[in-house]
Amino acid sequence: MKIAMTGSSGFVGRALVRRLEAEGNHVIRLVRRRPERPEEVEWHLPPMDSELCRRLEGVDGVVNLAGTNLAGGRWTAVRKDEIRRSRIEGTRALVAVMKRLGSPQPAFVSASAVGYYGDRADEELTEESGPGGGFLAEVCQAWEQEAEAAASAGIRCVLLRLGMVLGKGGGALARLVPVYRAGFGGPLGRGRQWVSWVTLDDAAGIAVHALREPGLAGPVNAVAPSPVRNEEFSGMLARALDRRTFFSTPAFVLRAAFGEMADEMLLASARVHPQRLLETGFRFMHPELGAALRDALATGGGSARG
Repeated sequence: MKIAMTGSSGFVGRALVRRLEAEGNHVIRLVRRRPERPEEVEWHLPPMDSELCRRLEGVDGVVNLAGTNLAGGRWTAVRKDEIRRSRIEGTRALVAVMKRLGSPQPAFVSASAVGYYGDRADEELTEESGPGGGFLAEVCQAWEQEAEAAASAGIRCVLLRLGMVLGKGGGALARLVPVYRAGFGGPLGRGRQWVSWVTLDDAAGIAVHALREPGLAGPVNAVAPSPVRNEEFSGMLARALDRRTFFSTPAFVLRAAFGEMADEMLLASARVHPQRLLETGFRFMHPELGAALRDALATGGGSARG
């Protein structure tokens, strides 16, 4: 396959590029700087560049992983605007390019997040569940609406609602492991909130599955089939690192440190089920958290498969 991708330098993007290239696919990396390698193509907003369209003619799929890091800083008004615009405007631009391409139309796999569902306590959530409230839910809804505009041009569009991505070299574990190794890890708030997670290998495998599976379209919960409560996640991570959990961090401390982000990313509960993936035959490398953590911490992950 010939695949164009935004966000190829990100945590999930790097793993997906490795997976695709290892299988003999050609990846065109869309970048916002001067290209440094032949496989890179510079693009801007709006991307009405005939050279860009020429380079993307004949692609089998477009993967959209670009977006400002949600956990990269306190959610000030300026930061929230950057988060929103990086997703909405970038996705709108990609759709505009794809609509100008000739036949056959590429598949479009666009990232979203389980933040779409908001804080839902113990409710089990599938792709049929409606959106929640809050900043993240609103961003995800707008993000997905821009991606789904591709369907008007006959483009098959898959919306990957990613959970917490676990793997070595980035993501949640890069922040959590040093804290736990130092002996300060523990549940957040009461620890009763559900955590929906997926390993880096499986996140890459899900994206490849979405590109290849012709019957898959619309929202797809990109999470493992075994969500856990935050207190269980904390205990499993501590055991995987041969540590104990002595402390929990009160919600008011988290809110003081992180503001709005604490309620929406650290304390919110989302018990998400990957119904569409299981229906279309996806096989998880890491369906259970304990083994997933041990593998990620010992090896940094392996090769993904779908």
